[in-house]
Amino acid sequence: MSPTRQDTWSQDEDLLLAEVVLQHLREGRTQLQAFEEVGKRLSRTASACGFRWNSTVRKKYASDIKTAKVKRKEIKRSHPNLPAAITRTSLHEEKDEIPFQTVIDFLQRLYQRAERSTDIESSIAKVKELEKIIFDLTNKNEKLESNLKTIQEDYQRLLEIMERARKMVILQD
Repeated sequence: MSPTRQDTWSQDEDLLLAEVVLQHLREGRTQLQAFEEVGKRLSRTASACGFRWNSTVRKKYASDIKTAKVKRKEIKRSHPNLPAAITRTSLHEEKDEIPFQTVIDFLQRLYQRAERSTDIESSIAKVKELEKIIFDLTNKNEKLESNLKTIQEDYQRLLEIMERARKMVILQD
């Protein structure tokens, strides 16, 4: 893993940050994804990119941000039933094809959702299994408490019988 940089930002880096963030906004992706992408390209953390964007760069591109958001809304309106990753192709209308990276990103997100789904299903199965074990242990505990109560009552009766027998022996003497 390459070490993260902590030096000052250049104009080229600010420009790259702005271009990537605006592209993500137009395409309906998150700023955090843009910060992560720029961070990888510039060997900086996503947090550093986010801080730089919010503290300095964003102010310079206020009108571009509004334009990007309008473009995103237009895309969503023109393709309401398609996932955001697919509708991004309208940004590339001159090509009339889906960019390969867009397909990869979309498939990666689907794969991550599928992994989370199987994790949730296995977690639910474990919870149900643990609930069954708790139910069984609760029943066993109730039986043991009932047996303990019976034994304590029998012990008290035995003590009472022994006490009567002792008194009878004392009275006979």
